[in-house]
Amino acid sequence: MRLSVTFENTTETPEGRGPVQVGWFLNEKKASVIYDAPERVRSVEINREHAKSASRCPAVINMESRYFMVKCPFDIHIGFARDKDGKGVLRNLAGTQSSIRASKLGDKLHLTNEVEWRTKGVPTIQLSLPYVFISDEPVYMTQLSPFMHYRKEQLPGTLFGGRFPINVWPRPLMWAFEWHEPDKPIKIKRGEPLFYASFETSSPDRPVVVTEAEVTPELTDYMEMISGAVNYVNQTFSLFEAAEERRPATLLKPVARNRSKG
Repeated sequence: MRLSVTFENTTETPEGRGPVQVGWFLNEKKASVIYDAPERVRSVEINREHAKSASRCPAVINMESRYFMVKCPFDIHIGFARDKDGKGVLRNLAGTQSSIRASKLGDKLHLTNEVEWRTKGVPTIQLSLPYVFISDEPVYMTQLSPFMHYRKEQLPGTLFGGRFPINVWPRPLMWAFEWHEPDKPIKIKRGEPLFYASFETSSPDRPVVVTEAEVTPELTDYMEMISGAVNYVNQTFSLFEAAEERRPATLLKPVARNRSKG
């Protein structure tokens, strides 16, 4: 079975039927209870009484059905500063009132090296997350800002998103953020939308179902094979075909007892 990282190569394979299955799992068990399952985005507009209500618009419903939300696992309230040597540092503005210990926050959230910032003077921070998505057929995942959720206080920057094929390159996600106004704090509460995940398939008419996946030995071995590749090569996309050739035909095994919402 050849999975393919491009949709064009699937034209000679039998057309898929039914929903496209996408699996999700956490690659670490420690404190995993704080990470909620990805949720399908639902409109906050609940007025369905009027025939012309946006909640009943097929176009709105179809669009929302293609986005899945990942929530922030803990409170974040940080500021940017520079130490006596001019090096950028993160400050936990919540202080003693913080719901997360400073040492644990430092394990998950860090400021990238200044030479790696995409724009001079615009710090990039990264929040390490244990979420991994997987599929057994060609699916590209795009990570993007939660644009359908309104924030009274807008974040002082933009999400640094990305797009890659989860069928051949399942990897733990990061929330990367470019801090365009570093003089303003970043404040996100636990449970608020952190980002959306959208999934592109070779058959746009087929719906996507996101289900919790079992972490099988085959999946663990495959993850270990591709993990850390970014530390050795600059363009990991060049490794997709090599990874595909060594990939088992089946990696997604849904967990029967606990499925994600949506």
